[in-house]
Amino acid sequence: MPNDPAAPVVPVAIGRWAVAAAPAQLRTLLGSCVGVALHDRAAKVGGLAHVVLPDSRGDVAHPGKYADTAIPALIADIERAIRGKAAGRLVAKLAGGASMFQTGPDPPSRNIGRMNQEAVEAILAALRIPILGRDLGGEGGRNMILDPATGRVWIRSPGGDGREI
Repeated sequence: MPNDPAAPVVPVAIGRWAVAAAPAQLRTLLGSCVGVALHDRAAKVGGLAHVVLPDSRGDVAHPGKYADTAIPALIADIERAIRGKAAGRLVAKLAGGASMFQTGPDPPSRNIGRMNQEAVEAILAALRIPILGRDLGGEGGRNMILDPATGRVWIRSPGGDGREI
């Protein structure tokens, strides 16, 4: 788990994003939502978005809620924090996207967790941001912690051991 348990923790609420520099850590709790951790190794700055739905469909009132608006907003805040462009410097790690509300056979078109995963991966591919780690899918929630000093991401499932992705 994180190296410095005394480090300040920045919580990231559902449908929000945050950016922090070392020694702070970013933390969120995920179910069908997808956590998008972006890291700039040189600047030791990281950001975490808690994506709720894959597509804003033009809704500009809540940019953190949707993959297509949260990721660009997160990148813009990272660039403000590093006072420059992040193109070519960012890497990603993803977690969440669980099938939390499955009561029977769930067709892929109605599986929000899978739809969130696919949207996030497509956006990152289009932006040429490599995905270095994934902990996606399943049926349960998980905690996600990003350490901006190192880019390390830890996942902990309720009742389970922590693991790094």
